[in-house]
Amino acid sequence: MAGFEVTTSTRADRTVVALAGECDLSVSGELTSALLGALGEGREVVVDLAALQFLDSSGVHGLVTAYHAAKRDGVPLRLVNAGGVVADVLDLTGVGELLAAPSGEPSREGLENV
Repeated sequence: MAGFEVTTSTRADRTVVALAGECDLSVSGELTSALLGALGEGREVVVDLAALQFLDSSGVHGLVTAYHAAKRDGVPLRLVNAGGVVADVLDLTGVGELLAAPSGEPSREGLENV
């Protein structure tokens, strides 16, 4: 396994949670904790998936758990920069669409400074 890393950084208007490596059952708790902690700050949370190479169903579950918490608390949560097999998993499960930028708002996908 390539390992897994979560890096959280705070900007003026949002919190960025960058994921790297492989997210599976062994690290899903770390993912969920990081996302829920970021949501607790009350600002928009942008999850940058540019460096994430693998995502299994337990990682998807962590994202959905965060989605429900964000919805309950009224905090925007978005995924950006998914690619390869991660984008495929998000598309197949519908989570990519669920956590995309709302229609009518510009997507942050592809921006260098999330």
